[in-house]
Amino acid sequence: MSQSSPDLETPFAVDDMLCFAAYSASLAFNRFYKPMLDRMGLTYPQFLVLSLLWREDDQTVGRLGERLFLESNTLTPLIKRLEAAGLVARARDTADERVVRVRLTDAGRALAAEAGCLPPAVQAATDLTPEAMMQLRDGLAVLRDQLRTASAEAAGRVR
Repeated sequence: MSQSSPDLETPFAVDDMLCFAAYSASLAFNRFYKPMLDRMGLTYPQFLVLSLLWREDDQTVGRLGERLFLESNTLTPLIKRLEAAGLVARARDTADERVVRVRLTDAGRALAAEAGCLPPAVQAATDLTPEAMMQLRDGLAVLRDQLRTASAEAAGRVR
């Protein structure tokens, strides 16, 4: 049986860790979105791909991967499932056959209207103003970018 000492300083107090706050917030988002996405027949990563296509249709798999920070071996099966559901179509690029382009189908475009309920639902659930939500989002994006840079630099030093 272990005892904890409130006087003992530990670098691993989970509730004090920024990484745990980000991780647990991500889990909470997934739980929050799940019932709404289930009604649409989507997973959260599929929703993200469609969100990018709703904003700018006809993108390459590579570009979608860059935007979502996903490797093509993760993204390709996800896109194949969206294609099987009739929401997107994949085609080889006419200028470069190595490149696969992804386009929304009519059904995929129509789903955008149904997904429009998600941002207001998040705002209502969090009780944050739009400005506070944007500030929090921007802060998390800075954090993400700085960690990605530090990770890339550390990987370069390890080689």
